[in-house]
Amino acid sequence: VIEKLSPYIVGSPALSHETLFATLYATTRQAPGGINAQALAAIENALLDIKGKALGVPCYELFGGKHRDQLPLYWSHCGSYRMHESTARMLAKPTLSSLDDLVELGAEVRESGFTALKCNMYRFGNSNHVHAPGFARRSNTRGAPELNADNSLLKDLEKQMTALRAGAGEDVDILLDMNFNFKTEGYLRVIRALQQFDLLWYELDVFNPEALAYIRQQSNQTIASCESLYGHREFRRYFEAQSMDVAIIDVPWNGAWQSYKIAAMADAYETNVAPHNFYGHLCTMMSAHFCAAIPNFRIMEIDVDDVPWRDDLVTHVPQIKDGMLTVPDRPGWGTDINEEAIAAHPPKR
Repeated sequence: VIEKLSPYIVGSPALSHETLFATLYATTRQAPGGINAQALAAIENALLDIKGKALGVPCYELFGGKHRDQLPLYWSHCGSYRMHESTARMLAKPTLSSLDDLVELGAEVRESGFTALKCNMYRFGNSNHVHAPGFARRSNTRGAPELNADNSLLKDLEKQMTALRAGAGEDVDILLDMNFNFKTEGYLRVIRALQQFDLLWYELDVFNPEALAYIRQQSNQTIASCESLYGHREFRRYFEAQSMDVAIIDVPWNGAWQSYKIAAMADAYETNVAPHNFYGHLCTMMSAHFCAAIPNFRIMEIDVDDVPWRDDLVTHVPQIKDGMLTVPDRPGWGTDINEEAIAAHPPKR
């Protein structure tokens, strides 16, 4: 898609990123969102990096400067990649096979200095897996497409939260990501079943802003959502419906300049923002500049478990200590791709 869009802007002034975005958006107007939006975002983020380097300033200066030097992080997908033996082996991490392993994982988070973790829904038994029928993955399609929350799942989630709390202690916040895995009734059943654990937020994806607002009103819990939306036009309906407490914005999928617009709109609705950041180091840098520049920042997502050679892929890795990321002050996004390292690890089919 990027290759098809490039002829529209090649030869144009690289610093005019907003003008170029408007041009590219117009060419994809009849097929908004999805891969088209992600391609536009990738081009915008590249142009912002060019502009920052041309001016000799970090990208956060392009948004008016930074409000903060350090960003609190939460350990995302905590345990998710360790639920499958093959994936855990690739990441050089222990496989999760029991609730006792979750207790140890919670302790690992606490000892690493992180003050918050986000988990998916884990089920142990004859087939250990992440409960995700909303994505219809082959290993866990039970429950699709009806997406109900049955009593056995609720009991498993109570055991999961008990184990994580036992390991993490009372000072580490827990967030639960339910993705697209239920309908309105199911989300409410899960939230009501877990009220005793006082989670920092419940994260869920619903393409109906009124239904999401109903869940927020009925649950009386903190709701985070919208990571799968594209552009301020899609977000507007959710803000008008008062659908969520925390708006999650994907910077690589929306573009950092467009994400800043969405954050400004969220601020007008007294809503704080968190980035959707389950990627590698380059995207983490993009999200970090975005989070540093917006006034209505909540907390930043980051994946800790990854392949051992992840650091080789960039020239500068994020500086993280005690669960805090230091905002880089190098020009542009503050890091570049190591092309040789990329070539050394080609995609596997």
